Amino acid sequence: MTRDLHARHRAVLPDWLALYYEDPLEITHGEGRHVWDAAGNKYLDFFGGILTTMTAHALPEVTKAVAEQAGRIIHSSTLYLNRPMVELAERVAHLSGIPDARVFFTTSGTEANDTALLLATAYRRSNTILAMRNSYHGRSFSSVGITGNRGWSPTSLSPLQTLYVHGGVRTRGPYAHLDDREFIDACVDDLLDLLGHTRAPAALIAEPVQGVGGFTSPPDGLYAAFREVLHERGILWIADEVQTGWGRTGEHFWGWQAHGRSGPPDIVTFAKGIGNGMSIGGVIARAEIMNCLDSNSISTFGGTQLTMAAGLANLNHLLEHDLQGNARRVGGLLIERLRAVAAQVPHVREVRGRGLMIGVELTRPGTDEAAPEAASAVLEAARAGGLLVGKGGGHSTSVLRVAPPLSLTVAEAEEGAAILERALRSV
Repeated sequence: MTRDLHARHRAVLPDWLALYYEDPLEITHGEGRHVWDAAGNKYLDFFGGILTTMTAHALPEVTKAVAEQAGRIIHSSTLYLNRPMVELAERVAHLSGIPDARVFFTTSGTEANDTALLLATAYRRSNTILAMRNSYHGRSFSSVGITGNRGWSPTSLSPLQTLYVHGGVRTRGPYAHLDDREFIDACVDDLLDLLGHTRAPAALIAEPVQGVGGFTSPPDGLYAAFREVLHERGILWIADEVQTGWGRTGEHFWGWQAHGRSGPPDIVTFAKGIGNGMSIGGVIARAEIMNCLDSNSISTFGGTQLTMAAGLANLNHLLEHDLQGNARRVGGLLIERLRAVAAQVPHVREVRGRGLMIGVELTRPGTDEAAPEAASAVLEAARAGGLLVGKGGGHSTSVLRVAPPLSLTVAEAEEGAAILERALRSV
């Protein structure tokens, strides 16, 4: 049955729509931190639909909220007052840390970043954007244009002029040999030099932890130092929190808070985990920025009653059960467990991450050369052992991406680490 579905998939969907595994997987249902495939095999899910199933599969509170809302009304568009949308916007604005915040809901992280770019360029009257090397911001025309990851950038055409700065990758590149303070200073000097060669940009967009790029991050405080330089020149700071938001990094509710010395970002984008699988994205910005557009705009599907009901129930569950604290505690144990394994496996270059956002970088033993074939082999071996993980990486890197739901238990973390250890040793 799965082979037939795969053949049908290939016949009607694009060739570039990637599938994991040599024998692609059809997931039919899930519960908690586990999912099942069409053959009835059970897996511990350490990827959550690309960091999207944030709390748990089939979370009763979300399921109940969606069913009840669907029985009333599913959709009306933003042309009408929408109580669930207003209620979720109020919660998000309060949690954002941005003064006088306004919230606009979209259907995805890509669309959220598109909107942030529209706001920044309109507000600043500039189409120049600063972005980070190794970054990923979505698959639309404008977001591809600012993505600094060749593997996810199919065209160089763009409505924007994009300039890339150093800093998103700590352990590779020309500044990798420096200590943290020297690293930050060198990146700031690079930014200052770049700004001396161009017209004033609209904004810098940055992921506090680069997701698709392999869960890489700079030393704490880098973006605070950048913010000081940007603020002096009126340049906006956009924090892309599509993967890092809602407490996934454990130590902070938002990834930008590790760089908060100079204040919050001007704009924050979010998506993925807030909907726990429902299509919710959005933008948070100061009122003067959000309100700068001088023409009409609506969203047909952004902020529908159904998705907003799910988002409210999911956010309430997250906060009431302190899943950020759980990500910090269980994620810390999982990182240390994987680092102990890595010390004995020659093709693991580094285990890095924060909370339940962990990257395991693989290289050819004794070198810094990427080992994509090893990453694929470990992915397959982990699946055979009953564990689903992701993979990624940027320029010349290959990384396993570990990002379970934030409700992961200690026992499940130990189980998953043991499966991943066997998979790593099998290569």
